[in-house]
Amino acid sequence: MAPSSSCLCLFLLAVFVLSAVGNGESSSGLMMDFYKESCPQAEDIIREQVKLLYKRHKNTAFSWLRNIFHDCAVQSCDASLLLDSTRKTLSEKETDRSFGMRNFRYLEDIKDAVERECPGVVSCADILVLSGRDGIVALGGPFIPLKTGRRDGKKSRSMVVEQYLPDHNESISSVLDKFAAMGIDAAGVVALLGAHSVGRTHCVKLVHRLYPEVDPAINPDHVPHMLKKCYDPIPDPKAVQYVRNDRGTPMKLDNNYYRNILDNKGLLMVDHELAHDPRTRPYVKKMAKSQEYFFQHFGRAIALLSENNPLTGDQGEIRRHCNVANKNHSEE
Repeated sequence: MAPSSSCLCLFLLAVFVLSAVGNGESSSGLMMDFYKESCPQAEDIIREQVKLLYKRHKNTAFSWLRNIFHDCAVQSCDASLLLDSTRKTLSEKETDRSFGMRNFRYLEDIKDAVERECPGVVSCADILVLSGRDGIVALGGPFIPLKTGRRDGKKSRSMVVEQYLPDHNESISSVLDKFAAMGIDAAGVVALLGAHSVGRTHCVKLVHRLYPEVDPAINPDHVPHMLKKCYDPIPDPKAVQYVRNDRGTPMKLDNNYYRNILDNKGLLMVDHELAHDPRTRPYVKKMAKSQEYFFQHFGRAIALLSENNPLTGDQGEIRRHCNVANKNHSEE
């Protein structure tokens, strides 16, 4: 290739890269304000719906936040989590790892509101991510600018949930490895687990730390409360038996979680390991001291998680209803 041709190619490549950066486009194919032309009211509609639903049902915000973890961590941020079971495939919602997840029907309310304004334009994957972002704000957390442009997957990923989704009973090494595969470092993992600051943990998930003997790692002052709430060594999964993740500020996303786990009041094994493993403890201590530091890393980690291998361009589809792929829709 002639020198002049090489220079021209490099110049055009540089222009392309700068153009992408200027538009807020990432290597994932997502960009800021993706719906600016096609559905300019989309993000405002989602935000207002989240606020409205939160006023009526406070626990929806916990659900929106948890959805990001359970969808985006499993291969792709493509709303596969929301698909119902079919005759051939099991829904991710019905796997053991989705135990306790709820409020999926309210995402359909948000989708319906968006569809009335812009039919067939905004994906369920973007609605899932943006409702999570706005749910974080409702819980007192930071506003996190997130890119959009995701498209919806056409199939459940239930067969690989165990492989990709970090579990509260796994070693901290396994948890760190799974998040590292998504580009999230140790500080990001510590920040993401700060989501345990809100909501509750069902006794099914923690009785192994109470029976037949109490885990000596648990702060003795915290044990009576846990035993009061989880009085049955074999709790009924359908019963309302749970412990608040943070008794001090249970409805607020804040750094109190880190002070709790440093005081050995974490409910789950991963909480305890996070506070004591040398790879994560320094970040736990920093976040316990500074909510600003926590929010900074939390926002960065949520953004990375939300950009995990999305479907874009002509991949996937824009579902008409979030719980069913278009090809399986009853109208077809």
